[in-house]
Formats: sequence, structure tokens, C-alpha cells
Amino acid sequence: MKKGNTGFTLLEVMVAMAIIAIALTAVLRLQSQSLSLASEARFYTTAPLLAQSRMASIMATAPEELRSDSGNFGEDFSDYKWSSTIEDLTIEEPQDFLSLIKRIDLYVIWNDSEYFKYNLTFYRYIPETE
Repeated sequence: MKKGNTGFTLLEVMVAMAIIAIALTAVLRLQSQSLSLASEARFYTTAPLLAQSRMASIMATAPEELRSDSGNFGEDFSDYKWSSTIEDLTIEEPQDFLSLIKRIDLYVIWNDSEYFKYNLTFYRYIPETE
């Protein structure tokens, strides 16, 4: 009996390399997508908590000191910024009580990105002082 060559042909090696390349491409794409989703999940978990914290400090502010403002959340969350706008509530049919209600819009932005932007809107009743 004659012994044949044992081993892989060049064609078999090239097919195996092509299959490995396709599989690695798919795995790397999934890894990239996973990192993107993790960043998004981190933002949508952290931003509401930071917004509630900032809104609580706005609500604790005296009514005469309410004003639109912006800033950041300090060293712990240095990549998050906030901005707030405060305006009178307007409706087409003016009524006396509307001047006592303020609309407060608070935005939390991560890494100066338009994509990662969280908005919290709140209405505050400010009684008249006599």
C-alpha cells in the first residue's frame, strides 16, 4: 500500500481562513454594538438620577431667585452637564393664576452630545406674596 500525503491543501486552508475571517468580523461587530449599547444604558440610567437631583435643588430655591442657568455635576460626573430654562406658563386665554406657575425645563447632556440628551420638565406653583 502506498502512503499518500497527509495534510491540508492550499484550497482547504484558504476556505478555513475565509470562514474564520467572516466569524471574527461578526464577533467584532457585535462587540462594538455591545459597547455602544452599554454606553447608552449608562447614560439613560445616570441622567434621570442627576436630573432629579438638580431639579430638587431648583425646587429648593426661593421663588425670587429662580433663573435660567447651566453648569456641570462636579468631579464625580464631570462628563455630564446640565442647563435649565425657567419661563412663565402661557396659554392663549390668559387667566390670573397663570402668572403664578413657572415652567422649568432641565436638560442633562453627556459629553456635549446631541444624541445623549435627557430632558425633564416640571411646573412649579409660586404663591403670591402680599
